[in-house]
Amino acid sequence: MQLKIMPKKKRLSAGRVPLILFLCQMISALEVPLDLVQPPTITQQSPKDYIIDPRENIVIQCEAKGKPPPSFSWTRNGTHFDIDKDLLVTMKPDSGTLIINIMSEGKVEIYEGVYQCTARNERGAAISNNIVVRPSRSPLWTKEKLEPIILQNGQPLVLPCRPPVGLPSPIIFWMDNSFQRLPQSERVSQGLNGDLYFSNVLPEDTREDYICYARFNHTQTIQQKQPISVKVISVDELNDTIAANLSDTEFYGAKSSRERPPTFLTPEGNASNKEELRGNVLSLECIAEGLPTPVIYWIKEDGTLPINRTFYRNFQKTLQIIQVSEADSGNYQCIAKNALGAIHHTISVTVKAAPYWIMAPQNLVLSPGEDGTLICRANGIPKPRISWLLNGVPIEIAPDDPSRKIDGDTIIFSNVQERSSAVYQCNASNEYGYLLANAFVNVLAEPPRILTSVNTLYQIIANRPALLDCAVFGSPLPTIEWFKGAKGSALREDIYVLHENGTLEIPVAQKDSTGSYTCVARNKLGMAKNEVHLEIKDPTRIIKQPEYAIVQRGSTVSFECRVKHDHTLIPTVTWLKDNGELPNDGRFTVDKDHLVIVDVSDDDGGTYTCVANTTLDSVSASAVLSVVAPTPTPAPIYDVPNPPFDLELTNQLDKSVQLSWTPGDDNNSPITKFIIEYEDAMHEAGLWHHQTEVPGTQTTAQLKLSPYVNYSFRVMAENNLGRSLPSEASEQYLTKAAEPDKNPATVEGLGSEPDNLVITWKPLNGFESNGPGLQYKVSWRQRDGDDEWTSVVVANVSKYIVSGTPTFVPYLIKVQALNDMGFAPEPPVVMGHSGEDLPMVAPGNVHVNVVNSTLAEVHWDPVPLKSIRGHLQGYRIYYWKAQNSSKRNRRHIEKKILTFQGSKTHGMLPGLEPFSHYTLNVRVVNGKGEGPASPDRVFNTPEGVPSAPSSLKIVNPTLDSLTLEWDPPSHPNGILTEYTLKYQPINSTHELGPLVDLKIPANKTRWTLKNLNFSTRYKFYLYAQTSAGSGSQITEEAVTTVNEAGILPPDVGAGKAMASRQVDIATQGWFIGLMCAVALLILILLIVCFIRRNKGGKYPVKEKEDAHADPEIQPMKEDDGTFGEYRFLESDAEDHKPLKKGSRTPSDRTVKKEDSDDSLVDYGEGVNGQFNEDGSFIGQYSGKKEKEPAEGNESSEAPSPVNAMNSFV
Repeated sequence: MQLKIMPKKKRLSAGRVPLILFLCQMISALEVPLDLVQPPTITQQSPKDYIIDPRENIVIQCEAKGKPPPSFSWTRNGTHFDIDKDLLVTMKPDSGTLIINIMSEGKVEIYEGVYQCTARNERGAAISNNIVVRPSRSPLWTKEKLEPIILQNGQPLVLPCRPPVGLPSPIIFWMDNSFQRLPQSERVSQGLNGDLYFSNVLPEDTREDYICYARFNHTQTIQQKQPISVKVISVDELNDTIAANLSDTEFYGAKSSRERPPTFLTPEGNASNKEELRGNVLSLECIAEGLPTPVIYWIKEDGTLPINRTFYRNFQKTLQIIQVSEADSGNYQCIAKNALGAIHHTISVTVKAAPYWIMAPQNLVLSPGEDGTLICRANGIPKPRISWLLNGVPIEIAPDDPSRKIDGDTIIFSNVQERSSAVYQCNASNEYGYLLANAFVNVLAEPPRILTSVNTLYQIIANRPALLDCAVFGSPLPTIEWFKGAKGSALREDIYVLHENGTLEIPVAQKDSTGSYTCVARNKLGMAKNEVHLEIKDPTRIIKQPEYAIVQRGSTVSFECRVKHDHTLIPTVTWLKDNGELPNDGRFTVDKDHLVIVDVSDDDGGTYTCVANTTLDSVSASAVLSVVAPTPTPAPIYDVPNPPFDLELTNQLDKSVQLSWTPGDDNNSPITKFIIEYEDAMHEAGLWHHQTEVPGTQTTAQLKLSPYVNYSFRVMAENNLGRSLPSEASEQYLTKAAEPDKNPATVEGLGSEPDNLVITWKPLNGFESNGPGLQYKVSWRQRDGDDEWTSVVVANVSKYIVSGTPTFVPYLIKVQALNDMGFAPEPPVVMGHSGEDLPMVAPGNVHVNVVNSTLAEVHWDPVPLKSIRGHLQGYRIYYWKAQNSSKRNRRHIEKKILTFQGSKTHGMLPGLEPFSHYTLNVRVVNGKGEGPASPDRVFNTPEGVPSAPSSLKIVNPTLDSLTLEWDPPSHPNGILTEYTLKYQPINSTHELGPLVDLKIPANKTRWTLKNLNFSTRYKFYLYAQTSAGSGSQITEEAVTTVNEAGILPPDVGAGKAMASRQVDIATQGWFIGLMCAVALLILILLIVCFIRRNKGGKYPVKEKEDAHADPEIQPMKEDDGTFGEYRFLESDAEDHKPLKKGSRTPSDRTVKKEDSDDSLVDYGEGVNGQFNEDGSFIGQYSGKKEKEPAEGNESSEAPSPVNAMNSFV
């Protein structure tokens, strides 16, 4: 059977399938025992490119293993190398390694060539790589005469090195005669070719010993070039030199060195190409000259530079990318920049690749009759060619084998026999190199054998991985099972991990992992087993670490290091100073737990480390010692305690455990108490709960535990300054399971439908479950019956629905907890009800008592409880006002609802409209909804007082009459009986005249008042009446008109009056004079007002205005009752607004008025603004202000002269 490759790790499931391992065929996991027949395998060989030291003997390695042991032969340069004929060549015994003795005699050049080793036995032949043997060379520099170099300050310079060609290539560096490396910088640096580049020279570069050295590491020799002399001179020195040696023309043609932009010294041109092999280091170089010295930057044009593989060398002049891959191909740009400009050079990089493995062929062990494959898969740039060899011979000329079929990079084997055993070679090659791999096919029939030693003992520290080995070989491929303990139960837990080589891993070994483990391997030829043993040890811990110390010179210091360890292990404690041994000084004393240093000196300062070692683990802790000069004793530092440590659980019982701990430092304030908390890692990981408290003198506590809880504990210390941080958590302790000791709370029974009962409860939490398999026993029966309890057991849920119940019937309910260990105590019984349904009966005997025009009282008889069929919520009254036919067609009837809670049998309906027809009914309400409505009851509300008329306006003013028009009240609240109109004049001094009272029939909405005084302002009050009384009033003001002369003509007809009014007064002289006088008077008044206001004076206008108010509503104040012009005069320093138009309408209502048909223009002879000559406007505008327009309409009043002047001026 073929050995199949399996995943690296396979986690064991928690099911019933035992742990079975299929071994891997990979050579790393497959080792054929050497006592079994097997083809040769090359185990060691010299590198492909083998450079030797010509001063030493040549050793060409070739080692192999096999059964029977293989024999070795060599070829050189493709032909058989007969070592017996060369006295200088010998082969090591039981090995194929050649030793060529050239130390005594012989020349190394004779043995240069290509060598290949073949290891052969009866099962096949394996071959080595082609080993190219070449001696290293370190030639001398060619003798040459180097002329001194003289150049001007600031010019560029390149000092060539041109080392001799050696094998391998030498390492180049520049030094002086004193063998001191020459300093390099952004200005001066060495290129990859070894030349020394100066971006610009300075006078300090002058020297005579620029020497290039070549170091040949293979032969450990250094070769030296002739020194180069460089002299840097100033412009004046250069001119003197030129004058002494050149003609006048050459002297004056010399150029001075100035600042200049960069140019590249290397590479040349704007672009170049670079080719590199995959896996090598890509090195790109740009060196520029310029003044000032240029700075080099690098970018990749079509991508970004790889972050973790990119490095900059030689002051940013060299870009290196390690482990170069095909993705690094592309254009790289170097940019040289200084203050005068920038240039760039593009290097096109192409990455090629010698062949590399994708899947190398692996050794194949098959049993007779099995199938298998050898796969040889490689890649490269260009794509490598794959060829196969059999026992070192091209497979095309090898003997045929019916079990073998070649398919490109794969050889397929079927029904193999023993004669099919052989060694196959795969060769993958392209122009940049080759790969050669040997893989044997070994046909064997072997029962399983376990290669791991018997009864191996593994000792592991707790909470670390444990690896138990089971190395197995067999053909066909064996299967593996692991068992623990003497009973031989197969491992099924998911805490184990099975590795491909048969190793069993316990990722986190615990104390209960201790025991014997048996590995069993089987195939069709037999079975083998091996037992190993595992012991789990407690980890070594430093429970008291050394602490940072500051001590005075000459004093004594002590570092404590208290170690806790497994009792079966013996620790050794070592102290180190600054990671080295302690000084050999009698002042240092080490006992069990302490390091004591007496008479401390300055040299004793440093880091002291305590290292505790056992055979299985090692821990350490460090502290720093600082030595200071003697100072006065500092005051003690008071703080909260340090956390307790070294928590330990003992006396572990089912429902109790003893916890002990070591207190931390109390920081100079005694510990008053310890607080113990617990965590339940199984049910509420990460949440800590209060367990108990103990006095500060106690360091142990007996803790009561609950069943089936995975406890961890921590301790906090408290003193008068506060509480410490929590200690580290203790080890976990899982208590045994038990039956629940409590039942769920908040048990309720409510129906969601008329025929069900929903039983709900608050489930127990994981801590309260006391064991696995938490369930609930739900029981119920009718309260008013003799039925037995019905019970059902449900999972860990929070409700259960009982179907098919009668409607709204009381039930007795109980819910009992249980788990795999048993039942909780008998639970209490609670009462619930099945689901509600809508009530069946409407309230009876509904009657209404009307209290007043807006309030009614409703009475009804209660509905019997049985007919309610649910919990009584209350009674609900629906009532609505009857609408006339026109309104019903426009909208739906608006119903109002009032709900009365509980069992009330009467209620009040407020907010009714007077003189209205109402309908109502009553319904009972339960938790499901409303019942049927009672028969409708009709009632009427009595009349009430009406609202104010909707609007009031004055139209058609004449000399002695005014016509009033109004709209009826929007809410008459009854039958109108009449309107009451009151009015009174307002004279020129704003005083109110006698009040006239008129009664107007209810069917009138227009009334004309005659025999009024001309050019007089009147104030009107209008309100409606019903049998219930008078309603609210509406007010308005208006003015009668004037004639041309300002007096009433005695016997003039209307036609003559109208004609006389057409005179154009704007052309009359008296009018022009009058207007000038008025303007002058207003100007004087404004000046006086301004002076009086600045002096804080007030005008007594408000008193006069108050006198004009309606005598019936005198106590009420008008929001805007002041006149606009007076408001400006009376305003204080913070109100400087222009004159406003004010309304004389009371603030308790809004008067809606239409535009007046009457205006001064109607009485003029020409265009707007022309007046009659009689000057009658003077009496009409004696200080009155213009009315505020209502809703954008103009007032029927004419503007006052004050406002007119304000607009004119």
